[in-house]
Amino acid sequence: MNRDTLIQAIFNSGSYLCVGLDTDETKLPAPLQGRPDGALLFNKAIIDATRDFCVSYKINTAFYEAMGVRGWEIMQETFDYIPSTHLKIADAKRGDIGNTSHQYARAFFEQMQVDAITVAPYMGEDSVRPFLEYKDKWTIVLGLTSNKGSADFQRLPLQKRSEGLSLVPNVVAGERTELLYEQVLETVASWGTEENLMFVVGATQAAELGHIRHIIPGHFLLVPGVGAQGGSLAEVSKYGMNAGCGLLVNASRAVIYASSGDDFAEAAATVAREYQQEMRGYLPAR
Repeated sequence: MNRDTLIQAIFNSGSYLCVGLDTDETKLPAPLQGRPDGALLFNKAIIDATRDFCVSYKINTAFYEAMGVRGWEIMQETFDYIPSTHLKIADAKRGDIGNTSHQYARAFFEQMQVDAITVAPYMGEDSVRPFLEYKDKWTIVLGLTSNKGSADFQRLPLQKRSEGLSLVPNVVAGERTELLYEQVLETVASWGTEENLMFVVGATQAAELGHIRHIIPGHFLLVPGVGAQGGSLAEVSKYGMNAGCGLLVNASRAVIYASSGDDFAEAAATVAREYQQEMRGYLPAR
């Protein structure tokens, strides 16, 4: 799915919701518990119930890899079931030396036929480049995450020197020192374009979204953390939206586990519809 098609889907549906299918077999509704196809039936029911209220689905591959071979089969069947009108994201957080990343790209873009994959940029350009070589596919690079450990590296201050950038232990009072995540955004943005690169920015970092928009004004941002993790959709939309929307806001548990009863699909539809209705009010006029 290319950028123009994605933007059109957002404005046609009045939604920039991405539903996260982070399906945990231990949390399936009672009628599906213990069934070998329970996770697949659950995913299909969620997709059927929410497809009119979202533009994308994101599968966190860890939940399926943990099931072994059966999990990979369920993941493939789930991707196949997602309508072609919706962006399909493999949240796999891959990234390795070039020839290995090339195989990861083949696995997800060619075999599983997903539209996008999340990638960790720590190993540099040659670990990301193989993903960017695919036409009408998206590489979604980790930018600024909201987990506690993000401060360990992402917020390390940098000091510009004539020979390049170096880490420094402290930020000088009153001065604005560039942080590592900012350099990552700037550098990675130069590897691709707004047509094939997105960035992950956690919803609990909403206050920094405005600043991030100065660094990467036109790129799409995949924003997890709204809903169960406490991120504010209003704040994310206020600070992160651009003229083409530029946002995919992911909600996983808040949608798929809205109910643990037989009405789980109906409950998921209700929550997804509520997100859509709120999002429609934040979209810019076209």
